[in-house]
Amino acid sequence: MRKAATNLAMAATAAALAATMAIAPAGAAPLRHDHPLIGIWRVTLPDGACTETYRIRPDGTTLVFSKEEVAESSFTVSDQPDKNGFYKQVDTIVKDNGKRDCSGNVTKPGRAVTSYLRFHPGGNLFVMCADPNLQRCIGPFIRVRGQGV
Repeated sequence: MRKAATNLAMAATAAALAATMAIAPAGAAPLRHDHPLIGIWRVTLPDGACTETYRIRPDGTTLVFSKEEVAESSFTVSDQPDKNGFYKQVDTIVKDNGKRDCSGNVTKPGRAVTSYLRFHPGGNLFVMCADPNLQRCIGPFIRVRGQGV
C-alpha cells in the first residue's frame, strides 16, 4: 500500500511539473510584475485592413491573433531598457494553427526573431524595431485596457 501511495505521489508531481512546463515553454523567462510589456496590445496595418492582437503574459509567453492565425510563442526580454530606451526581445513561435496572418503568410514554429521595443513615456504605446534605432519599425502597438492577460 505504501509503494502505491509513493507511486501516486510521484505521478502527481510529474503531472504538476509537466503542467508548469506547458505554461512556460523552453526559452520563456518570467518578467518582473511591473514590466511595461505585460498586457494586451493591438497593432493595425497601415491600410487598416487587418489588426493583430498580442496577449503578453508575465510568464514569458505570448498568444497572438492575426487574421486567421492563432500562434503561441515564448520569449525573453531585457528587464530594463538600454541607454537609448530599447528593450531587446527574442521571440520564438512554439505553436501555430497553420492559417494565414495579416501579411498572408503562414508562420512556422521554431523560428527565433530578435527585435527591439521602444515604449512611449506614457506606457500605452510601443514600436517594434529590427535594430536598436527607429529606422525600421512597426507600430504603434496600442495597449488594450480592461481585459485580463
